Amino acid sequence: MRSTIEYQGSSILNQRVNQVHSMENSSLENELNLFQKHVTDRFNELSSVSNNDLLSLSWVRNLLDRFLCCQEEFRMILHNHRSKVCKPPLDRLVNEFYERSVKALDVCNAIRDGVEMVRQWEKLLEIVLCALDHKRIISEGQFRRAKKALVDLAIGMLDDSNKDSNNVFSFASRNRSFGRNNVNRDHHHYHHRQDSSALGHFRSLSWSVSRNWSATRQLQAIGNNLCFPKNNDLVATNGLALAIYTMSSILLFTMWALVAAIPCQDRGLHLNFSIPRQLSWASPVTLLHERIFEESKKRERKNSCGLLKEIQKIEKCARVMNDMADSLEFPLSEEKEDEVRAKVEDVVNVCEGLKDGLNPLEIQVREVFHRIVRGRMEGIEFLG
Repeated sequence: MRSTIEYQGSSILNQRVNQVHSMENSSLENELNLFQKHVTDRFNELSSVSNNDLLSLSWVRNLLDRFLCCQEEFRMILHNHRSKVCKPPLDRLVNEFYERSVKALDVCNAIRDGVEMVRQWEKLLEIVLCALDHKRIISEGQFRRAKKALVDLAIGMLDDSNKDSNNVFSFASRNRSFGRNNVNRDHHHYHHRQDSSALGHFRSLSWSVSRNWSATRQLQAIGNNLCFPKNNDLVATNGLALAIYTMSSILLFTMWALVAAIPCQDRGLHLNFSIPRQLSWASPVTLLHERIFEESKKRERKNSCGLLKEIQKIEKCARVMNDMADSLEFPLSEEKEDEVRAKVEDVVNVCEGLKDGLNPLEIQVREVFHRIVRGRMEGIEFLG
């Protein structure tokens, strides 16, 4: 009688354990399916923009916002199922992901330096606006001052491959990275910037990453051995291996797009980026990759230091103002002065767009950096 009761108790316990496991697996499956759907929806939205909006400041900010949403959702999936994370083969896959993500920290540092560089170009445009103040009659002396700022801007915007390696970006001024507290550089520490003492006077930039650092090599390191998970890994991890592959691919694409848009060292865009077509998010991500790469091959963008639309507007403004400066004769006729005022108004619009967009972008890049660091710390806890 006792053995019968023990058998029945054991049977009930096993049933309950199986029910719990079944519920856990069902919950995990729902989370993973939702994650795939949300990634697809977010990148469908990003890929639906017009060519005029693609690679604009607002689009890059949207990209980072979507990346942060994907990263947070992925983090919660790992947190909710952390008991599985410390077991093979998931422990290896999770560790590989975090090692990959840590390589993105240098990209974040370099991109923030690039944002600061664009900010310096905007200050040079402000010198042009100051020189050609609409409240005063435009004199030859004012135009000489504006012309000097335009020449400095043109030199500063040369692609680094066209510059002497000892003078790359020497006109800008900052030495910053993203970490906190004054400890080892390998932790990517952030040094608060000091404002330039005079408008247009920029100290030599010392990059947050080393002089021989290469964005191209860093992207290759992030994408190294990134491949669709094997069937046995998919089965053994109840599908979590696919979520890790998805987040790794989104990380790689986001860093590549940042390097494409923003000035940084050795920003070659040739990258083997292959995603299996059966994945729902493969189509929008692949489409974006192709569109951005095609943009980089356009004749007018080949030697550009960045594909950001606002950089293109700066280049256009500088070119138009330079051409006009070379053709002017002083004193200006009323008609010519009106023409100059109209061109100056275009410069005003470009400066306003940069002011509105650069600070929020810098904040987002910093947030991406710190989220990656926090995720890595959580990963260390999960893996024990």
